[in-house]
Amino acid sequence: MNISNKKKSLVLKIALFATGFSGIVAEYVLSTLASYFIGNAILQFTLIVSIMLFSMGLGSRISKSFSSNIVFYFVIAELLLSLLVSFSAIASYIIYGYTNNSWIIIYLLSIAIGLLIGLEIPFATRINNSYEELRLNISNILEKDYYGSLLGGLFFAFIGLPYLGLTYTPFVLGLVNLVVSFWLFYVLKSHISQKLQRVLWISYLSVFLVVLGGLIFAKPLVLFGEQAKYKDKIVFSEQTKYQKIVITKWSDWFSLYINGNQQLSTFDEYLYHEPMVHTALGLTASKKNILILGGGDGCIARELLQYDAIESITLVDLDKKMIDLGKSNPIFTSINKNALSNPKVTTITADAYTFLEQANDTYDVILVDLPDPNNVDLNKLYTKEFYTICYNHLAEGGTFITQSGSPYYATKAFYCIDKTLKTAGFHTLPIHNQVLTLGEWGWILAKKTPIYKEDLKTIDLENLQLKWLNKETLSSIASFGKPLADTTGVKINTIFEPTLYLYYKQGNWDLY
Repeated sequence: MNISNKKKSLVLKIALFATGFSGIVAEYVLSTLASYFIGNAILQFTLIVSIMLFSMGLGSRISKSFSSNIVFYFVIAELLLSLLVSFSAIASYIIYGYTNNSWIIIYLLSIAIGLLIGLEIPFATRINNSYEELRLNISNILEKDYYGSLLGGLFFAFIGLPYLGLTYTPFVLGLVNLVVSFWLFYVLKSHISQKLQRVLWISYLSVFLVVLGGLIFAKPLVLFGEQAKYKDKIVFSEQTKYQKIVITKWSDWFSLYINGNQQLSTFDEYLYHEPMVHTALGLTASKKNILILGGGDGCIARELLQYDAIESITLVDLDKKMIDLGKSNPIFTSINKNALSNPKVTTITADAYTFLEQANDTYDVILVDLPDPNNVDLNKLYTKEFYTICYNHLAEGGTFITQSGSPYYATKAFYCIDKTLKTAGFHTLPIHNQVLTLGEWGWILAKKTPIYKEDLKTIDLENLQLKWLNKETLSSIASFGKPLADTTGVKINTIFEPTLYLYYKQGNWDLY
């Protein structure tokens, strides 16, 4: 069969388009995994993309060493790329399950994928040189690669991550790249010796079976890797657009993890939620309009619904899946007593910062129950700018409270939050409690008027169904010993000078 040069050139460009498509998504997959496993999304995305671009340059340099059989080596690079892209997530999850050095495999995969893409572009240009003049050749080859990258980015953002997740997205990309490269091999096989053609036929069949097997067993393999990381049995695991949600079970109790960090345990969640809710409500005369930022598990809403004076509760959480779990998952509905289905509760899926910027209402109590500020993304929700917005939306006489991490494990971070709230105009009162599964944990109470430890003694806990909190504990939760770190030079946290997440990272976590 005589295949025209025009068709050969077209197939070559389609192959480069597929390479750009799968290559950019592989970058995003690895960057997302790195941000989940290691933390600090901005740093990880920066490093992964930079490493991959450098590796592409290195691959281009290495391509000079190949002077013959270019089509064969191009196809081999495509085969290897299909394999690496397909198994990038599974390999990372399995390594993550058995070592704290999962960053090594992620960065190595970034280098390997970058090298292969860097090899392919010069190879394709040299092959296409026989079909197009230089002016068109360079332009068309790079154009298709860049167009593929654009489509890949859109695919990852709007289809891959939200619908396929990190488990299946790599395999879809690997298969797309494999199919297109096979078409390329079939069209250009006349440029490959019969002996090498047989090698490639066997290689394609082998790679296809391996990728297909990986696709079929992807979920149990990922679960196997994840399970090795958690001491208790995983009963729920889902990758959402924003985070990895895992629920584990031990005996009769369940634990919620987000991106590998424990958020609560049904064993003792009341040791966290009772002090947070009832101190804030007890210090507030008017309790009509309440705002919860975070708290998609519904436990804060459960505690709030004990107050008949409350007319409306607005709960804002970034992740709709977390809200859905709080509304319908039996694990959560049993502990939150179906609080999120109560007619007083309105749930909104939105970024807390954006929601408050656009809101017009004022609230009698604002409760901030967000994950720890362990990366730049979350850092903005603990900044002076954010607290100033909260101040403006807090009613006169109202109370603000935010979870503030551990004064024991992240001492500087805890006092940074306190100091930042003060610079936003608040008067503050730090409190803490020993949560058995989390350790010593703390919150910062804040009001527009001065607030004192003695005020806690005036809180009325009558007619409340409480498991732990009582008058005696109200007298002690605001008492602290000396900080475990020197906090005299702690800086405030702002959007333009994000210091909090660094304090958090540098905490006394070796004591945990």
